[in-house]
Amino acid sequence: MKDGFAIFDAHTHLGEARHSGRSCSADRMLAQMAGSGIDRSLLIPFPVVEDYRKQHDVIAAAVRAYPGRFAGAVCLNPFLPRQEFLDEVRRCVQELGFCGIKLQPQYQALNPISARSDFLFEAACEHKIPVIWHTGTGAPFALPSLLIAPARRFPDLPIVLAHSGGSVYALEAIVAAGVCPNIYLELSSLMPHLVLEVMTHVPASRLMIGSDLPESVDAEISKIIGLPVTDDQKREVLWGTASRLFGQ
Repeated sequence: MKDGFAIFDAHTHLGEARHSGRSCSADRMLAQMAGSGIDRSLLIPFPVVEDYRKQHDVIAAAVRAYPGRFAGAVCLNPFLPRQEFLDEVRRCVQELGFCGIKLQPQYQALNPISARSDFLFEAACEHKIPVIWHTGTGAPFALPSLLIAPARRFPDLPIVLAHSGGSVYALEAIVAAGVCPNIYLELSSLMPHLVLEVMTHVPASRLMIGSDLPESVDAEISKIIGLPVTDDQKREVLWGTASRLFGQ
């Protein structure tokens, strides 16, 4: 808790990344959370890893070891053999208790407007978990507007636009959320003035905080707490939306 606000960080990464060389352990994550006043974090594997099952197991171990502090999300290569992909999603949700599935099109170039991507959204629907889709860098498949099509094909499926399109495509994210009530926006990387623009058009009940990288945690929290909006709106962004969406 920070300044009287409970905080659910809806975008963190645990494990080892092949593409960037980054790594983060549960102990390091907990120390960061304690120092920044974060109550709970959604743990997501990095998008490029040596062994996706191992990374999911690392996250599951952290969730078990620290109940109430962590929740887990699936992230794996969508171009694995179809049954292998679906079996791992099923294992992560039914056996490990994960509560979301992430795709990073910068490294996992799945076209969300193609019917060939439906298997991912169908798996999320089957297991009643949200899809988290990286937006911003990695266009074209990271364009927020492209998520309008699957959001309409699967109207009961919550789809979270991670980074809200970033600074370049934030207005696209606003439009996508405006026309699709099942699209949610995670606000990491947006400058405060863009967050205010988002909040002018999208209710706080569909917005959530995320840090993505440890270096950004304090800035991401401070920009929400410092906004000239109501405390109720801040509570939704900092805790309420993510807590409801990820069932924690």
